[in-house]
Amino acid sequence: MTRLCLRPSWLGSTFLNLSLWVFTITMVFSAEPTPRSAASEVQIERIFGPEIKTGSYKHPACFDQLTNGDLYMVYYGGEGEYATNTAVFGSRLRRGSKQWSPPVPLAHHPLYSVGNGVVWQAPNGWVWLFYVTRHGQTWSTSRIMGKISKDQAKTWSDAFMVTHEEGTMVRGHPIVLHTGEYLLPIYHETGHDTEFTGPDTTSLFLRFDPKTKGWTESKRIRSSRGNEQPAVVEVAPDFLVAYCRRSGNYEPTKEGYLIRSESRDGGRTWSEGVNCEFPNPNSAVEFIKLRNGHLALIYNDSMNDRTPLSVAISTDQGKSFPYRRNIMDGAGDFAYPTAIQTLDDRIQVLFTSDERTVIKRAIFKESWVTGSGSKTPH
Repeated sequence: MTRLCLRPSWLGSTFLNLSLWVFTITMVFSAEPTPRSAASEVQIERIFGPEIKTGSYKHPACFDQLTNGDLYMVYYGGEGEYATNTAVFGSRLRRGSKQWSPPVPLAHHPLYSVGNGVVWQAPNGWVWLFYVTRHGQTWSTSRIMGKISKDQAKTWSDAFMVTHEEGTMVRGHPIVLHTGEYLLPIYHETGHDTEFTGPDTTSLFLRFDPKTKGWTESKRIRSSRGNEQPAVVEVAPDFLVAYCRRSGNYEPTKEGYLIRSESRDGGRTWSEGVNCEFPNPNSAVEFIKLRNGHLALIYNDSMNDRTPLSVAISTDQGKSFPYRRNIMDGAGDFAYPTAIQTLDDRIQVLFTSDERTVIKRAIFKESWVTGSGSKTPH
């Protein structure tokens, strides 16, 4: 895999110039049909692609709806996954608008590559930005950084360290527990390789107490082949379920499944991670709790390909997922979903495609998944 050396220009004025460049870009925002068949009840929109000059790489993307109704998105961009000229960029879709603002750099490092931005608004209104800095040649050398905005993601604090352990990374949204504490899903990647992660790769959680401003670390989810990038919900008080991406390589397999784990003590300890019914092609998964208590799992329904991108709904606290639909299918790659339920109760999913160069958004109602023709027989 080609890596780019850090050019001196990136240590100087590049990011100042980049802010000016991106504001001169002609914005593209167009609706696209899915490659094959998805019903009209799901809307697919192309947000950013190669025309946005933040580097060809735009992956993964994450977003949240702010209390003022705006949608705020972050992604990391640059010339490639292992390039050193990367930054985490932010863009806003104002409430009532159909055009995302030009992306602006929110976080970068003069020496290290950055990646995996996560944006989330806490109940007190603070907007948190978590991201990763890669200190060596692989993600196994990473640490998690953070920033905070107290004005609806308009300005940001200085960067601060969230983790110091080598190999710690972030991917998914935090959740708010019934105690009022926040639970941030993270993972510890091992292997020091660009094409696989080690079997001792584990998922874990950082617990934040808003009263004391202190972090505590959970026990780790361990599994036979390793797991990473957990997505978690609190199904009932102190009962949590997490689905994790499997570890390993990208070779064809008949044993590629999502890893499932449970906690019965509020996310402090976790059961051994086991294969579940859902396949996983070594790609990220999303898992959210809807306002009515139903659970939505967004995943790639394949062991070896990042297509189709599917959604499954559980109405019985995760015991079963009888309702399933493909959000996007056909040739291509539709991966790394981030999902939220917006103020209008619709489910919105952000994901990347076209070999990690295009960011898209899917919008649908839960009834599109649970309606006639969507139920999977068992």
